[in-house]
Amino acid sequence: MKLRKLLAMLLSLAMVAGLLAGCGGDTTPSEEPSDTVEPVTVTVGYMNNYGSLWALVSAIELGYFEDEGITVNTQSFGDGPTIIAALESGSTQFGYIGDGAHRLCVQGQAEIIGLSHISNGDAVIAGPDITSLEDLAGKTVGYAPGTSSETILVNALNSVGLTMDDITAMSMDASAVVAAMLSDGLDACAIWSPESLTILDQMEGAHKLAQNTDFSDISVSLASWIVTPSYLEENRDVAVRFMRAILRAMDYAALEENYEEVAGWVADFLSVDSATVLQQARGDADWLTGKEVVAGIEDGTVEGYYELQQEMMVNAGTITAEEECPVGDYVALDLILEAGDY
Repeated sequence: MKLRKLLAMLLSLAMVAGLLAGCGGDTTPSEEPSDTVEPVTVTVGYMNNYGSLWALVSAIELGYFEDEGITVNTQSFGDGPTIIAALESGSTQFGYIGDGAHRLCVQGQAEIIGLSHISNGDAVIAGPDITSLEDLAGKTVGYAPGTSSETILVNALNSVGLTMDDITAMSMDASAVVAAMLSDGLDACAIWSPESLTILDQMEGAHKLAQNTDFSDISVSLASWIVTPSYLEENRDVAVRFMRAILRAMDYAALEENYEEVAGWVADFLSVDSATVLQQARGDADWLTGKEVVAGIEDGTVEGYYELQQEMMVNAGTITAEEECPVGDYVALDLILEAGDY
């Protein structure tokens, strides 16, 4: 009888110990949870404008990168080609580019892993003495080569029967364009937001001669997220996780009721006035949700955008007809679909 009581007591104690272990008494798990991911730290190249940062900063603020086990460091650059050079050097892993730098993706230097938005932030701007695009003939015009600045300038000139040979084209970076316009060193310029807003605000008589939407029937100005082909080959899972965070953030930041909050986040990130950033949010682009991007891939709309962009590049001479290639060669459409399954 005593033996039975002893065995029963030992059994009860064993059951209690088991319950305690299940409630955290044993801090050494037998196996990793199925949904854990390997933590990773990446550096992301961006430009100092709302278009480059709206989804990135939102993903940081909303905790979506944290959900994916990604720690994000950021590095500022002046333009897309410089970001691609940083990707190739290995100093950054992910980058944002505007329309013009996409030619380098077609040429194999980078691979697109996500469509960010359709831009309307580029403009051709002139002083009061120039009232039409035709007046640019023989004038000195500043632009940033290999970027969306060059794209809109070429489109604007072609729309009135002019070419780059009909103007005195001055190649310079974005900050130099602003300084030259404000000091009357240029007759006109082609530049993106917020530099365009600075010129329009601070130069007396400055006005837009053209913007992206003026050419919507023949062109599209795209902004994308990129990596190098070698990084994608070795780190595809990280790229999927990165883009999942971005797409989720786009679902939030693309809603008009969230513009003010997101503009505030971006303004804090850049340490600039929030009113100026909000102006960019309300006018610089067609901000797409992540779900819209995924749906656009499924129905072929997104692929069509990139096909049209290539046609524009060939027509403008920024790539050759021989360099033109299937969109799937440099846009990871399947990866975006995988990232969009959330």
